[in-house]
Formats: sequence, structure tokens, C-alpha cells
Amino acid sequence: MPAFITIRFLDILDIILVAILLYQLYRLIKGTVAFNIVIGLFSLYLLWVMVRALNMQLVGAIMGRFIEVGVLALIIVFHPEIRKFLVFVGTNYNLNRVFSLDRLFNVGKEASIKDREIEALADACFSLSKSKTGALIVIAGNSELNDQINTGELMNAEISSSLLRTIFFKNTPLHDGAVIIKNNKIAAAGCILPLTQRDVDKSLGLRHRAAIGITENTDAITIIVSEERGSVSFVKEGDIKRRVSREVLIEFLEEQLGNNSAKN
Repeated sequence: MPAFITIRFLDILDIILVAILLYQLYRLIKGTVAFNIVIGLFSLYLLWVMVRALNMQLVGAIMGRFIEVGVLALIIVFHPEIRKFLVFVGTNYNLNRVFSLDRLFNVGKEASIKDREIEALADACFSLSKSKTGALIVIAGNSELNDQINTGELMNAEISSSLLRTIFFKNTPLHDGAVIIKNNKIAAAGCILPLTQRDVDKSLGLRHRAAIGITENTDAITIIVSEERGSVSFVKEGDIKRRVSREVLIEFLEEQLGNNSAKN
């Protein structure tokens, strides 16, 4: 029997999977208060290991009690992050489609956004930009966004520039919320979105923070029109691209949504 440890293929696969898991966790908590908590807990664990190595029994016994309930404490403290991670796995790896009965029976296919809808979105955003009218538009991907849709007024309307401009007109009751587009329809307006917990640019208001927050938890993309500056921005996976031109916005939408637009 060889004296050295043998490394199997499964061992290498195990290391790779753990590395991917840790990286994805780092992405989710990067820039949040949770990241500082993780650093604090890790430092506490290293101190406990050092205390045990030095055989300091009293301090070691006290710290050991904290370590014993560490898993339960982590679940309580990191409840939002754990939920966020599970949502991330389910949306980014298309598990909802893998286990979907719609896929099995080949029904309920999503309609793709066509060139004319992309033009309508761009036209609405830059018309609102000229008048410095704030707007927040969410375009759903694989995520259903039912929780967010149910916070607003259900519409199920065709995408049109005039309708979007009417919704976000300053004197309408729905203008402060978000419009959610799903399956090539305006599903709802006046929707409430979760805010990002990351440290972002202080100049970004609640509308931009909500646009970032919804894309961190789902695979949706968002378009924002700033009420203060009139600039147009878009967000994907929590990364915001600010002050874009009409051409850049259309190119982004075609890349993300218009895969089948050339056929229509």
C-alpha cells in the first residue's frame, strides 16, 4: 500500500464543486453587511482553534459553546442570503425549466420580444428621459416574478410606447412603482421591488436600488429612467450600466431578448 494519499477523479471533482459553491456565495454577499459578518465569524473560529492549541481550557470551553450553536446561528443571521442563494441557483441554472411540467408536455412556451416591442421600449424610455419622468421597467426571464407582480395592478397588456408613457406620467397613481413585462406582455404596473443591500453609489436613488435588487435575486433585467437627470440606465445580474444612448439600449435589449426577432 503506498504511503502517499491517492487522489481520485471524484476528489478533484469534489474540490471543484466546493470552489464553485464558495465563489457563488462570495458573489452573493460581496459588498453587503453579511460579508463583514462572515469575516468576523471566520476570525472567531481561528481564535478558537488557537485557544485549543494553547490548551486554554476556560476560554476554549466558553468559545466552544458558541461554535456548537454556530450552524443554527448562521441560518438565522444569513436567512436572506440563503434564500437569495437558492433563488440564484434555481434561476441561473434553469432548474425551474428542468423540473417544469410545461417542458414535459411542451406547452406554455414563452413569447419572445420582437423588434417592434424593443423599439417601443426604447421610444418610451427616451421620451420619458426628455421630460425627466422617472421610470422603472422590469423584463422577466425564466423567473416568474409572481410575488412582485402581485404587489401591483394586473394589466396583461400589449407593449406600447404610449401605454408605458401613460403609466409613468407623474400624475398617475402607478408612476412610482415598477412595470413588469412577462411573456411579451405588460403583466403589471405599480409593482414593489426589493432593494439591493449592497453598498452602491450614493447618488443612486430608490428606483435604481430597486432595479439592482430585483436582478440580484432573479435573472430579470431592468431599465431605469432617472427623474433627476433624465438619464437612461439598465441592469443585469446586479451590474448597472448608466447613462446609455438609445442605440446602446436597443443593442442590449436585442442581445438579451431578441434572439428570435430576426425571424419575425
